[in-house]
Amino acid sequence: MNIEGIILGMGAFLCIGFFHPIVIKSEYYFGVKCWPVFLVVGIAGCIGSLFVENVYASVLLGVFSFSCFWSILELFEQRERVRKGWFPKNKNRKD
Repeated sequence: MNIEGIILGMGAFLCIGFFHPIVIKSEYYFGVKCWPVFLVVGIAGCIGSLFVENVYASVLLGVFSFSCFWSILELFEQRERVRKGWFPKNKNRKD
């Protein structure tokens, strides 16, 4: 019996779920101008994934880094959700 797939699947699920509130809070406090942070962290994760010898850690770093890349798109979509009134707008933030 192999448990590796379950472990990696759970890690991917948790990583993706971890980014959902981060995107919402990032857009609320910083707007979409914080997207380069997600890009730099994602690139660092990809580079780290190349050099980590443990296969599980390498895969999870890859999932983490591509979750960062996906979060860039989600930031802009979150801005549209806020514009439509689905999420609250930060009235104190100056755009």
